[in-house]
Amino acid sequence: MSTILAIDTSTEACSVALLYRNEITSDFMISARDHTKQILPMVDKILHQSDCSLSQVDAIAFGQGPGSFTGVRIGIGVAQGLALGLDKPMIGVSTLMTLAQGAYRNKQATDVIAAIDARMNEVYLGQYHYIDDQWQAVITPCVVAPEKVGDKIQTITSSAYCAGTGWQTYPDMLTNIKQSDVLLPDAQDLIVIAEQKWQNNEWLNVQDAEPTYLRNEVTWKKLLGR
Repeated sequence: MSTILAIDTSTEACSVALLYRNEITSDFMISARDHTKQILPMVDKILHQSDCSLSQVDAIAFGQGPGSFTGVRIGIGVAQGLALGLDKPMIGVSTLMTLAQGAYRNKQATDVIAAIDARMNEVYLGQYHYIDDQWQAVITPCVVAPEKVGDKIQTITSSAYCAGTGWQTYPDMLTNIKQSDVLLPDAQDLIVIAEQKWQNNEWLNVQDAEPTYLRNEVTWKKLLGR
């Protein structure tokens, strides 16, 4: 029985989850600018609620992006610090796939198109199908203009659901798509995917953990500095 701690700060949401003794305990809050202040107290809270010590954790899972550049960096930095201190491996999980899992939890959706508002008139986009109890990417996650989403999504089933803030910002990207009511990634969904990855030995050494930005870091900094 694995014990996994998951954290996600890749968007304005800040969330933590713990898989311990086959039960998931989680905490979630909106904290657009206080991730660094909130995340470790949330970790302590979850461990205390579950009567689990940090030393019992087998792996640290983290939301690897895409999302807020700063948020993704905070999440991976905290996760690396915890993993390094414990000498434990890490498990990276796509923010877009986490949204798909949230849609599955909320609506039993098995065909999900996830889109996160990427600012600068673009969205981070991913499409996933749930097959054989795991998510498979239909298209490679990318950053795209809202009006080009239809060109990227070649097949849309009648059972397709949308998830993520991209649909809230740009509601007309696609027509005839169902609402999952999932806007932000949640560590309770991230940890479900992380546990599957753990069972499949898809874990990382601390030094190999990398974020997924989908947008060039230099370009991002220059645009923000205008």
